[in-house]
Amino acid sequence: MKLVGSSLRRLGLGLLTMFLVVSSFAVFSPSAAAETYTVKMGSDKGALAFQPNKLTIHPGDTIEWVNNKVPPHNVVFDNAKNPAKSADLAKSLSHKQLLMSPGQKTTTTFPADAAPGEYTFYCEPHRGAGMIGRVIVESAES
Repeated sequence: MKLVGSSLRRLGLGLLTMFLVVSSFAVFSPSAAAETYTVKMGSDKGALAFQPNKLTIHPGDTIEWVNNKVPPHNVVFDNAKNPAKSADLAKSLSHKQLLMSPGQKTTTTFPADAAPGEYTFYCEPHRGAGMIGRVIVESAES
């Protein structure tokens, strides 16, 4: 009888330990998962504009760029218009290859350690026509 009681006690302790370990993942996991946002390259009405042209995100979020109207388009982040004024960061976020067909997509994922602030981007062929936008990166705690 002692053997059965001892075995049940060990089983109970093992189950309690597993429960505590699993529940700690739920308590300590990040509350917000990374989001994916869509930005159209060229408005639905054919204007040379990003839609939306201003987007607020958090570090780790992804932007899906969709070629919409009046191609070709691309996405280039301005070297001087990001919080770090970093050419390397701008290059890593940019997609200089032109998207030629409606529906083509590319993505930009902001690093988990991206500095909060404003990041300016543009379409190279249509920058002079005002095809410029901004991504506002909020701090991870926001």
